[in-house]
Amino acid sequence: MKKHILSGIDRIQTVDRLLKGRRVGLMTNPTGITHELQSSIDVIHSRYNLTAMYAVEHGIRGDIQAGEHVENFTDPETGVTVYSAYGQNSRFTDEMLDAFDVLVFDIQDMGARFYTYIYSMAYAMQACARKQKSMIVLDRVNPLGGLKRCGTIIRPEFASFVGDYALATQYGLTMGEFAGYVKDHLHLDVDLTVVPLEGWTRDTLLDETDLPWVAPSPNLTNLEGALCYIGTCVFEGTNLSEGRGTTLPFQLMGAPFLNGAELETRMNALKLPGLHFRRTSFCPTFSKHQGVLCHGVQMHVTDREKCNAFAGGLYLLQTAKELAGDQFEWLGKTEFFIDKLLGTDEFRTGKYDAAGLIEAYRQPVQDFSEKVRPYELYK
Repeated sequence: MKKHILSGIDRIQTVDRLLKGRRVGLMTNPTGITHELQSSIDVIHSRYNLTAMYAVEHGIRGDIQAGEHVENFTDPETGVTVYSAYGQNSRFTDEMLDAFDVLVFDIQDMGARFYTYIYSMAYAMQACARKQKSMIVLDRVNPLGGLKRCGTIIRPEFASFVGDYALATQYGLTMGEFAGYVKDHLHLDVDLTVVPLEGWTRDTLLDETDLPWVAPSPNLTNLEGALCYIGTCVFEGTNLSEGRGTTLPFQLMGAPFLNGAELETRMNALKLPGLHFRRTSFCPTFSKHQGVLCHGVQMHVTDREKCNAFAGGLYLLQTAKELAGDQFEWLGKTEFFIDKLLGTDEFRTGKYDAAGLIEAYRQPVQDFSEKVRPYELYK
Protein backbone atom coordinates (compact mmCIF):
# COMPACT_ATOMS: atom_id res chain seq x y z
CA MET A 1 0.00 0.00 0.00
CA LYS A 2 1.30 3.44 -0.91
CA LYS A 3 2.03 5.87 1.90
CA HIS A 4 -0.42 8.71 2.39
CA ILE A 5 1.52 11.96 2.33
CA LEU A 6 0.48 15.50 3.11
CA SER A 7 2.81 18.15 1.70
CA GLY A 8 3.42 21.52 3.30
CA ILE A 9 0.68 23.18 1.22
CA ASP A 10 -1.83 20.66 2.60
CA ARG A 11 -0.92 21.82 6.10
CA ILE A 12 -0.72 25.56 5.39
CA GLN A 13 -3.44 26.28 7.96
CA THR A 14 -0.80 25.57 10.64
CA VAL A 15 0.88 28.88 9.72
CA ASP A 16 -2.28 30.97 9.25
CA ARG A 17 -1.10 33.34 11.97
CA LEU A 18 2.07 34.08 9.95
CA LEU A 19 0.17 34.81 6.73
CA LYS A 20 -3.16 36.45 7.53
CA GLY A 21 -3.10 40.24 7.42
CA ARG A 22 0.25 40.29 5.60
CA ARG A 23 1.25 40.76 1.95
CA VAL A 24 2.23 37.32 0.68
CA GLY A 25 4.75 36.58 -2.06
CA LEU A 26 4.82 33.12 -3.61
CA MET A 27 7.68 31.32 -5.36
CA THR A 28 6.28 28.24 -7.05
CA ASN A 29 5.81 26.32 -10.31
CA PRO A 30 3.50 23.52 -11.57
CA THR A 31 4.79 21.13 -8.88
CA GLY A 32 3.16 23.35 -6.26
CA ILE A 33 -0.09 21.42 -5.83
CA THR A 34 -2.16 20.02 -3.00
CA HIS A 35 -2.86 16.35 -2.45
CA GLU A 36 -6.11 16.93 -4.36
CA LEU A 37 -4.20 18.46 -7.31
CA GLN A 38 -5.24 22.05 -6.64
CA SER A 39 -2.61 24.64 -7.53
CA SER A 40 -0.83 26.26 -4.59
CA ILE A 41 -1.36 29.54 -6.42
CA ASP A 42 -5.13 29.09 -6.17
CA VAL A 43 -4.98 28.00 -2.53
CA ILE A 44 -2.89 30.94 -1.39
CA HIS A 45 -4.72 33.46 -3.58
CA SER A 46 -8.06 32.38 -2.09
CA ARG A 47 -6.91 32.37 1.54
CA TYR A 48 -4.45 35.23 1.82
CA ASN A 49 -3.41 38.56 0.31
CA LEU A 50 -1.24 37.32 -2.57
CA THR A 51 0.61 40.37 -3.88
CA ALA A 52 3.48 38.93 -5.96
CA MET A 53 4.77 35.71 -7.47
CA TYR A 54 8.28 34.68 -8.42
CA ALA A 55 9.17 32.41 -11.34
CA VAL A 56 12.23 30.16 -11.30
CA GLU A 57 13.76 28.27 -14.25
CA HIS A 58 11.04 26.92 -16.60
CA GLY A 59 8.56 29.58 -15.46
CA ILE A 60 5.65 29.83 -13.04
CA ARG A 61 3.52 27.55 -15.25
CA GLY A 62 6.38 25.28 -16.42
CA ASP A 63 6.15 26.36 -20.05
CA ILE A 64 9.77 27.46 -20.62
CA GLN A 65 12.60 25.18 -21.73
CA ALA A 66 15.89 24.83 -19.83
CA GLY A 67 18.01 27.96 -19.81
CA GLU A 68 15.49 30.13 -21.66
CA HIS A 69 14.79 33.66 -20.47
CA VAL A 70 11.95 34.15 -17.97
CA GLU A 71 10.09 37.46 -18.31
CA ASN A 72 8.13 39.53 -15.78
CA PHE A 73 4.41 39.55 -16.54
CA THR A 74 0.95 39.85 -14.98
CA ASP A 75 -0.66 36.48 -14.30
CA PRO A 76 -4.02 36.63 -16.12
CA GLU A 77 -5.74 34.28 -13.65
CA THR A 78 -4.91 36.18 -10.46
CA GLY A 79 -3.95 39.65 -11.71
CA VAL A 80 -0.76 39.35 -9.65
CA THR A 81 2.63 40.46 -10.98
CA VAL A 82 5.01 37.57 -11.65
CA TYR A 83 8.67 38.53 -11.29
CA SER A 84 11.43 36.53 -12.88
CA ALA A 85 13.76 35.04 -10.25
CA TYR A 86 15.95 33.38 -12.87
CA GLY A 87 18.86 34.49 -15.04
CA GLN A 88 19.78 38.14 -14.56
CA ASN A 89 17.15 38.49 -11.82
CA SER A 90 18.05 35.36 -9.84
CA ARG A 91 19.10 37.72 -7.05
CA PHE A 92 16.07 39.62 -5.75
CA THR A 93 16.02 43.34 -6.48
CA ASP A 94 14.64 45.87 -3.99
CA GLU A 95 11.50 46.14 -6.15
CA MET A 96 10.96 42.38 -5.91
CA LEU A 97 11.45 42.45 -2.14
CA ASP A 98 9.19 45.44 -1.56
CA ALA A 99 6.20 43.53 -3.01
CA PHE A 100 5.68 41.24 0.02
CA ASP A 101 5.98 40.94 3.80
CA VAL A 102 6.37 37.16 3.89
CA LEU A 103 7.61 34.91 1.09
CA VAL A 104 6.19 31.39 0.64
CA PHE A 105 8.27 28.82 -1.25
CA ASP A 106 6.54 25.75 -2.66
CA ILE A 107 8.48 23.84 -5.34
CA GLN A 108 9.27 20.15 -5.81
CA ASP A 109 13.00 19.57 -6.12
CA MET A 110 14.76 16.54 -7.63
CA GLY A 111 17.44 15.91 -5.01
CA ALA A 112 20.24 16.61 -7.50
CA ARG A 113 22.88 19.27 -6.84
CA PHE A 114 22.71 20.65 -10.37
CA TYR A 115 18.94 21.24 -10.28
CA THR A 116 18.51 25.01 -9.96
CA TYR A 117 15.48 25.27 -7.68
CA ILE A 118 17.51 24.88 -4.50
CA TYR A 119 19.66 27.87 -5.49
CA SER A 120 16.58 29.96 -6.27
CA MET A 121 15.39 29.20 -2.74
CA ALA A 122 18.80 29.95 -1.23
CA TYR A 123 19.04 33.28 -3.08
CA ALA A 124 15.53 34.16 -1.86
CA MET A 125 16.57 33.34 1.70
CA GLN A 126 19.59 35.62 1.37
CA ALA A 127 17.39 38.43 0.04
CA CYS A 128 14.88 37.98 2.87
CA ALA A 129 17.72 38.09 5.40
CA ARG A 130 19.02 41.31 3.85
CA LYS A 131 15.65 43.06 4.16
CA GLN A 132 14.47 41.29 7.34
CA LYS A 133 11.57 39.61 5.55
CA SER A 134 9.98 36.39 6.76
CA MET A 135 10.11 33.20 4.67
CA ILE A 136 8.00 30.04 4.83
CA VAL A 137 9.04 26.83 3.07
CA LEU A 138 6.21 24.39 2.36
CA ASP A 139 8.06 21.10 2.40
CA ARG A 140 7.77 18.40 -0.25
CA VAL A 141 9.20 14.90 -0.53
CA ASN A 142 12.56 14.24 -2.08
CA PRO A 143 11.40 12.09 -5.04
CA LEU A 144 14.57 9.98 -4.81
CA GLY A 145 14.23 9.35 -1.08
CA GLY A 146 16.38 10.69 1.72
CA LEU A 147 18.84 7.87 2.40
CA LYS A 148 21.17 7.69 -0.60
CA ARG A 149 23.97 10.21 -1.03
CA CYS A 150 26.61 9.86 -3.73
CA GLY A 151 28.78 11.65 -6.28
CA THR A 152 31.28 14.40 -5.56
CA ILE A 153 31.39 17.34 -3.16
CA ILE A 154 31.55 20.56 -5.11
CA ARG A 155 34.77 22.52 -4.73
CA PRO A 156 34.33 26.27 -4.04
CA GLU A 157 36.17 27.36 -7.21
CA PHE A 158 33.56 25.55 -9.34
CA ALA A 159 30.52 26.99 -7.55
CA SER A 160 27.75 28.19 -9.86
CA PHE A 161 23.96 28.18 -10.27
CA VAL A 162 24.22 24.44 -10.99
CA GLY A 163 26.29 23.62 -7.92
CA ASP A 164 27.20 25.28 -4.62
CA TYR A 165 27.12 25.09 -0.81
CA ALA A 166 29.45 22.08 -0.43
CA LEU A 167 26.67 19.71 -1.56
CA ALA A 168 26.99 16.09 -2.67
CA THR A 169 25.67 15.37 -6.17
CA GLN A 170 22.76 13.38 -4.72
CA TYR A 171 22.29 15.11 -1.38
CA GLY A 172 19.29 13.30 0.13
CA LEU A 173 17.43 16.24 1.71
CA THR A 174 13.94 17.66 1.29
CA MET A 175 13.59 21.34 0.43
CA GLY A 176 12.71 22.12 4.04
CA GLU A 177 15.77 20.27 5.30
CA PHE A 178 17.98 21.99 2.73
CA ALA A 179 16.62 25.37 3.87
CA GLY A 180 17.81 24.66 7.42
CA TYR A 181 21.18 23.49 6.16
CA VAL A 182 21.82 26.46 3.88
CA LYS A 183 20.66 28.93 6.55
CA ASP A 184 23.47 27.74 8.82
CA HIS A 185 25.95 27.15 5.97
CA LEU A 186 25.59 30.80 4.89
CA HIS A 187 25.11 32.10 8.46
CA LEU A 188 21.83 33.78 7.49
CA ASP A 189 19.86 35.81 10.00
CA VAL A 190 16.49 35.06 8.42
CA ASP A 191 13.06 34.44 9.96
CA LEU A 192 12.54 30.97 8.47
CA THR A 193 9.59 28.63 9.06
CA VAL A 194 9.34 25.15 7.53
CA VAL A 195 5.91 23.51 7.28
CA PRO A 196 6.87 19.81 7.43
CA LEU A 197 5.50 16.83 5.55
CA GLU A 198 3.16 14.37 7.20
CA GLY A 199 3.61 10.64 6.57
CA TRP A 200 6.96 10.64 4.74
CA THR A 201 10.01 8.61 5.80
CA ARG A 202 13.51 8.79 4.35
CA ASP A 203 13.33 5.39 2.66
CA THR A 204 10.32 6.41 0.55
CA LEU A 205 10.57 7.35 -3.12
CA LEU A 206 7.82 9.38 -4.74
CA ASP A 207 6.11 6.48 -6.54
CA GLU A 208 5.80 4.67 -3.20
CA THR A 209 3.48 7.46 -2.01
CA ASP A 210 -0.01 8.48 -3.06
CA LEU A 211 1.37 11.71 -4.53
CA PRO A 212 1.23 12.19 -8.30
CA TRP A 213 4.24 12.69 -10.53
CA VAL A 214 4.21 16.27 -11.82
CA ALA A 215 7.14 16.99 -14.11
CA PRO A 216 9.37 19.49 -12.24
CA SER A 217 10.82 20.57 -15.60
CA PRO A 218 9.97 19.78 -19.23
CA ASN A 219 12.69 17.14 -19.57
CA LEU A 220 12.10 15.10 -16.42
CA THR A 221 8.96 13.28 -17.41
CA ASN A 222 9.03 10.34 -14.97
CA LEU A 223 10.77 9.01 -11.87
CA GLU A 224 12.98 6.63 -13.87
CA GLY A 225 14.41 9.64 -15.69
CA ALA A 226 14.97 11.40 -12.38
CA LEU A 227 16.87 8.40 -11.00
CA CYS A 228 19.09 8.33 -14.09
CA TYR A 229 19.50 12.13 -14.07
CA ILE A 230 21.82 11.95 -11.07
CA GLY A 231 24.37 10.32 -13.39
CA THR A 232 23.45 11.24 -16.95
CA CYS A 233 23.15 15.01 -16.44
CA VAL A 234 26.94 15.11 -17.01
CA PHE A 235 26.31 14.62 -20.73
CA GLU A 236 25.05 18.21 -20.81
CA GLY A 237 28.72 19.16 -20.67
CA THR A 238 29.56 17.28 -23.87
CA ASN A 239 28.56 17.08 -27.55
CA LEU A 240 26.80 13.77 -26.83
CA SER A 241 23.00 13.84 -26.60
CA GLU A 242 21.49 13.29 -23.15
CA GLY A 243 18.18 12.45 -24.80
CA ARG A 244 16.64 15.92 -24.89
CA GLY A 245 14.19 16.06 -27.76
CA THR A 246 13.08 12.46 -27.16
CA THR A 247 10.42 10.90 -24.94
CA LEU A 248 13.12 9.57 -22.59
CA PRO A 249 15.47 12.45 -21.71
CA PHE A 250 18.34 11.52 -19.37
CA GLN A 251 17.60 7.83 -19.92
CA LEU A 252 18.95 7.85 -23.48
CA MET A 253 22.49 8.81 -24.44
CA GLY A 254 24.03 8.77 -27.87
CA ALA A 255 25.42 10.53 -30.93
CA PRO A 256 25.47 9.94 -34.72
CA PHE A 257 29.09 8.77 -34.53
CA LEU A 258 28.73 6.21 -31.69
CA ASN A 259 28.41 2.43 -31.97
CA GLY A 260 25.50 1.50 -29.72
CA ALA A 261 26.20 -2.22 -29.78
CA GLU A 262 29.81 -1.76 -28.67
CA LEU A 263 28.77 0.73 -25.99
CA GLU A 264 26.18 -1.72 -24.68
CA THR A 265 28.73 -4.54 -24.53
CA ARG A 266 31.36 -2.48 -22.72
CA MET A 267 28.96 -1.00 -20.19
CA ASN A 268 27.32 -4.28 -19.22
CA ALA A 269 30.75 -5.89 -18.89
CA LEU A 270 31.35 -3.51 -15.96
CA LYS A 271 28.51 -5.26 -14.07
CA LEU A 272 27.46 -2.08 -12.25
CA PRO A 273 24.99 -3.11 -9.51
CA GLY A 274 21.36 -2.27 -10.23
CA LEU A 275 21.98 -0.89 -13.74
CA HIS A 276 21.62 -2.28 -17.25
CA PHE A 277 22.51 -0.62 -20.54
CA ARG A 278 20.53 -1.46 -23.66
CA ARG A 279 21.56 -0.40 -27.16
CA THR A 280 19.15 1.93 -28.90
CA SER A 281 18.86 4.54 -31.64
CA PHE A 282 16.88 7.78 -31.52
CA CYS A 283 16.38 11.02 -33.44
CA PRO A 284 16.09 14.15 -31.27
CA THR A 285 13.40 16.61 -32.29
CA PHE A 286 15.36 19.47 -30.69
CA SER A 287 18.62 20.17 -28.85
CA LYS A 288 21.85 18.36 -29.79
CA HIS A 289 21.84 16.46 -33.11
CA GLN A 290 18.32 17.66 -33.89
CA GLY A 291 16.84 15.62 -36.73
CA VAL A 292 19.86 13.32 -36.96
CA LEU A 293 19.78 9.61 -36.10
CA CYS A 294 21.84 8.92 -32.96
CA HIS A 295 23.13 5.59 -31.68
CA GLY A 296 23.82 4.80 -28.05
CA VAL A 297 22.19 3.20 -25.03
CA GLN A 298 19.33 3.53 -22.63
CA MET A 299 20.27 3.32 -18.96
CA HIS A 300 17.81 1.13 -17.03
CA VAL A 301 17.60 1.09 -13.23
CA THR A 302 16.97 -2.56 -12.31
CA ASP A 303 17.53 -2.25 -8.55
CA ARG A 304 17.05 1.14 -6.89
CA GLU A 305 18.69 0.18 -3.63
CA LYS A 306 21.83 -1.30 -5.16
CA CYS A 307 22.38 1.17 -8.00
CA ASN A 308 24.68 4.18 -7.92
CA ALA A 309 23.31 6.29 -10.78
CA PHE A 310 26.16 8.78 -10.49
CA ALA A 311 28.68 6.00 -11.06
CA GLY A 312 26.61 4.68 -13.97
CA GLY A 313 26.58 8.05 -15.68
CA LEU A 314 30.28 8.68 -15.14
CA TYR A 315 31.35 5.26 -16.44
CA LEU A 316 29.01 5.73 -19.38
CA LEU A 317 30.57 9.10 -20.18
CA GLN A 318 34.08 7.67 -19.92
CA THR A 319 33.25 4.72 -22.17
CA ALA A 320 31.39 6.80 -24.76
CA LYS A 321 34.28 9.29 -24.86
CA GLU A 322 36.72 6.46 -25.57
CA LEU A 323 34.53 5.10 -28.37
CA ALA A 324 33.95 8.54 -29.92
CA GLY A 325 37.65 9.35 -30.15
CA ASP A 326 38.38 12.66 -31.90
CA GLN A 327 34.68 13.31 -32.49
CA PHE A 328 34.08 13.80 -28.77
CA GLU A 329 34.02 17.37 -27.44
CA TRP A 330 33.72 19.04 -24.04
CA LEU A 331 31.38 22.03 -24.23
CA GLY A 332 32.84 25.36 -23.23
CA LYS A 333 35.81 27.50 -24.17
CA THR A 334 37.27 29.35 -21.19
CA GLU A 335 35.01 27.49 -18.74
CA PHE A 336 33.94 23.89 -19.20
CA PHE A 337 30.36 23.09 -18.19
CA ILE A 338 31.34 19.56 -17.15
CA ASP A 339 33.52 21.02 -14.38
CA LYS A 340 30.54 22.89 -12.95
CA LEU A 341 28.34 19.79 -13.13
CA LEU A 342 30.94 17.57 -11.46
CA GLY A 343 32.12 20.30 -9.11
CA THR A 344 35.73 19.59 -10.09
CA ASP A 345 37.99 19.48 -13.15
CA GLU A 346 39.74 16.32 -11.99
CA PHE A 347 37.82 14.08 -14.39
CA ARG A 348 38.09 16.27 -17.49
CA THR A 349 41.81 16.90 -17.01
CA GLY A 350 42.53 13.21 -16.48
CA LYS A 351 43.67 13.34 -12.88
CA TYR A 352 41.07 10.68 -12.15
CA ASP A 353 39.21 8.22 -14.31
CA ALA A 354 35.65 7.28 -13.33
CA ALA A 355 36.70 4.74 -10.73
CA GLY A 356 39.29 7.09 -9.29
CA LEU A 357 36.92 10.03 -8.98
CA ILE A 358 34.27 7.93 -7.28
CA GLU A 359 36.80 6.57 -4.80
CA ALA A 360 38.37 10.00 -4.16
CA TYR A 361 35.01 11.39 -3.05
CA ARG A 362 33.71 8.37 -1.16
CA GLN A 363 34.84 9.66 2.25
CA PRO A 364 33.89 13.32 1.59
CA VAL A 365 30.37 12.17 0.69
CA GLN A 366 30.20 10.18 3.93
CA ASP A 367 31.40 13.24 5.82
CA PHE A 368 28.68 15.29 4.11
CA SER A 369 26.07 12.79 5.29
CA GLU A 370 27.19 13.32 8.88
CA LYS A 371 27.31 17.08 8.41
CA VAL A 372 23.67 17.32 7.29
CA ARG A 373 22.25 14.82 9.76
CA PRO A 374 21.26 17.54 12.29
CA TYR A 375 19.03 19.11 9.63
CA GLU A 376 17.03 15.96 8.90
CA LEU A 377 13.40 16.47 9.89
CA TYR A 378 12.25 12.92 9.15
CA LYS A 379 13.33 9.43 10.21
